[in-house]
Amino acid sequence: MAVPDPDHLLEQADRLIASTGGGTPRQVDLRRAISNAYYALFHAVTTEAADDFVGRTHRHTPRYQLVYRSVEHKSLRRLCEDIVKSTLPPRYSDHEPAGSFGPDLQFFAAAVIDLQEKRHLADYDPLFRVTKSEALLDVERGRTALTRLRAASRIPRRAFLALILFSPR
Repeated sequence: MAVPDPDHLLEQADRLIASTGGGTPRQVDLRRAISNAYYALFHAVTTEAADDFVGRTHRHTPRYQLVYRSVEHKSLRRLCEDIVKSTLPPRYSDHEPAGSFGPDLQFFAAAVIDLQEKRHLADYDPLFRVTKSEALLDVERGRTALTRLRAASRIPRRAFLALILFSPR
């Protein structure tokens, strides 16, 4: 299975923002760039979760596809909303890593929330308008969040990925 490369999604966003012919970028391109910034984070999470649970060498298998496709946007958002809170809800008490999830994952979670909201506007709101500078900031936030996810300590990152796949009851 060829998984979408988050870095390629961000590179594509950069190209969409760069105006062709010296003019102002089209709204459709700016909106698509914002959408790409969110999807870069989403696909980074789905890939890391499936790589962690099934294994990178099994990307070609139906089992990998099952895990990869099991991550839902809504559940990712809920988990991210909980992680950015000063105190995690009680359902996570048995699953919280020592010292919490840490600043890298908290930054990543906040970026997921923000970019998901903006992606909804960009993809579905006909009145939504965005400037080139706003789109550049959103793509850069996505890029920084991706870097922070990759830099997060192993144990908190694995706990985060497990909670995306397996919601505590």
